[in-house]
Amino acid sequence: MFKSVEELVRTATERGIPISEVMIEQEVHVRRSTREDVVGMMERNLEVMEEAVARALEGVTSVTGLTGNDAVLMTDYIRSGKSLAGDLILDAVAKAIGTNEVNAAMGRICATPTAGSAGVVPGTLFAVKDRLEMDRDAMVRYLFTSGAFGFVVANNASISGAAGGCQAEVGSATGMAAAAIVEAAGGTPEQSATAFAIALKNMLGLVCDPVAGLVEVPCVKRNAMGGANAIVAADMALAGITSRIPCDEVISAMHEIGQMMPTALKETARGGLANTPTARRLERNIFGEKENVKK
Repeated sequence: MFKSVEELVRTATERGIPISEVMIEQEVHVRRSTREDVVGMMERNLEVMEEAVARALEGVTSVTGLTGNDAVLMTDYIRSGKSLAGDLILDAVAKAIGTNEVNAAMGRICATPTAGSAGVVPGTLFAVKDRLEMDRDAMVRYLFTSGAFGFVVANNASISGAAGGCQAEVGSATGMAAAAIVEAAGGTPEQSATAFAIALKNMLGLVCDPVAGLVEVPCVKRNAMGGANAIVAADMALAGITSRIPCDEVISAMHEIGQMMPTALKETARGGLANTPTARRLERNIFGEKENVKK
């Protein structure tokens, strides 16, 4: 059992096994299940993610009409050959957006770690899998590695936007994806921890301010930026860049910031982008005048 990233990295390093293997063993122990069952469960999660990405790339629109079809636009843009950021990063962006568009359209997604942040991990996974020549086993391990870091955050801080702001949701998802990319690329457990720290540090203070209280605006696009952030953080760690602040301390800082964050910026739709004139107009359009009392 591990309770911190330090313990996680130490266990993996001392035993010479990847972080994903530590997480698999822990799941077998905690669930009192077999390795076959634990891995099978994650394979089903992978299938759900795969189906969501495929559906998104065909084009979906949310029930409210606030979001939808941006994944298609981004994919078409990539195909145009005119992109600036690079195809791999933008592919992750498209698939992260798409997964959240499916969520907003009431489709089936896999919470990683929450529904509102469900795009970052699968978005990056399905973007890097060909570059890193990942087979099905490697893709499942990607999810176990990301889950190991999410486990630490959930038990030492929070993965809830209502409790800690969007930094706790998309921020955690971004760190989870960055750590998993590193392992998939052949990096060390310590480099995975570094990538997580770098990614989350750049999400600290991110508020949760959903327009009309819906997990659509700005959530969908924040998943896109999380995907790009994760890939850059992973590359930084693989390049040998380190984090001056240890990973566990970054998680603690995120939790402390979340505790200090005003309620208006924690999924109440009372502040931030949710309280802009346009957001209030959209809220009235969706719910009517009676709902426009959140000040």
